[in-house]
Amino acid sequence: MANIKSSAKRARQTKVRTARNRSTTQALKTISKKATAAVVAKDKTAAAEQARVLSSKLDRAVKKGTIHRNTANRRKSRLAKSLASLA
Repeated sequence: MANIKSSAKRARQTKVRTARNRSTTQALKTISKKATAAVVAKDKTAAAEQARVLSSKLDRAVKKGTIHRNTANRRKSRLAKSLASLA
């Protein structure tokens, strides 16, 4: 454990932020898998709905600083490309 008060506080903050980020990234992975499964099943309506939800979650994760902006844009682009292949 840290001896300095400020470094102890930093350690506590890091623990909380890590848990929050991990929760967000896990949620993103889950939604991404659902969207991919809908595309593979060729279910247009479910895939479109999942894509909408995933896009929103990605944008929120970027806003909070959990993931990088370009990563979110890349994932959204790939999902849109797979959705377009269904049409």
